[in-house]
Amino acid sequence: TTTTTTTTRAVREDDEDAASEPEIVEPSAIREPTTTTTTPDATSEVIRVETRAEGEYELRQTTTPKRFAVADGELLNVATAAAPIALRWTSGLMCHGYEAKVVDGEVGEGEYAVWSGSGKAVRETSDVAKFPRPEKPLKMYQFQGCPFCKKVREAVISLDLDVIYYPCPRDGPEYREFVRAEGGRAQFPYLVDDNTGTKMYESDDIIAYMYEKYGPGKANIGPALTSGMLTSVTAGLALLPRLGKGSAYAPSKKPENMQPIVFYGYEGSPFCVLVAEKLCELELPYLQRSCGRGSPKRQELFDKRGTFQVPYIEDPNTGIAMFESKDIVNYLQEQYAA
Repeated sequence: TTTTTTTTRAVREDDEDAASEPEIVEPSAIREPTTTTTTPDATSEVIRVETRAEGEYELRQTTTPKRFAVADGELLNVATAAAPIALRWTSGLMCHGYEAKVVDGEVGEGEYAVWSGSGKAVRETSDVAKFPRPEKPLKMYQFQGCPFCKKVREAVISLDLDVIYYPCPRDGPEYREFVRAEGGRAQFPYLVDDNTGTKMYESDDIIAYMYEKYGPGKANIGPALTSGMLTSVTAGLALLPRLGKGSAYAPSKKPENMQPIVFYGYEGSPFCVLVAEKLCELELPYLQRSCGRGSPKRQELFDKRGTFQVPYIEDPNTGIAMFESKDIVNYLQEQYAA
């Protein structure tokens, strides 16, 4: 395989919208993709389609990946998705204990660094390697346009946790009814931790639980997540420029026993927000491989593809892998929208 190296709807937490019983796919059921490749539409401009060996993904690109570049026609989308960076004090950008240092010496071949050149390198570290890691990914039922859910997604990035998100957009036909049946009410976010048998509502309780179980303890939750009403208000305001994106269901066609799409990204990236919104609107489950600044999973993606850039997805249902938010959103729309 060749690789490419390239340098609101504001809601209450007791929202009661409902729908039909879902089929929940366990993380252990995520299968390796087959070697079948998907032929791109003849009318689309395809720069390169990589052929994958058995057990690998076909990397499909219609846009050349460029770090920090905005695709044509996407400036307004990206700008509105970037609003939380200022309003949320960078919460959702970095892992707990994040530090960046300029050190002597450039990085070696195959080593990730945020920047390297002229005999120097910027190296990023965090404290997440010290924290207990769950054996199984957590499961989170939520939707993108909910400020309470946003708080929890930010905490997930701070703790560098892998989470299977089951989107619950308004009028969604699957996972909302599961939450209502399982917990007694359609309230979001809703956490299921199969490692401990824990199930809970309430964003503040979920954040405290994750920090206590998989982090430095709830006494070390940062102020961006512990400022009470101010936290909820700023989270809601941060979502306003998106005008409810990621809140309402758009009819989708999913394969039977759909496997969660693997999604490398983090809450503080506006490019990742655009992909998460589309996943939520189409009610597509996804396994988020969290990779905020300071995450060791940045090196993992670098090892996989020879570069680090997010968003990046791997779809085990089709065997397709993709960079670039615009390309991913178009792919999800074409593949899964009804």
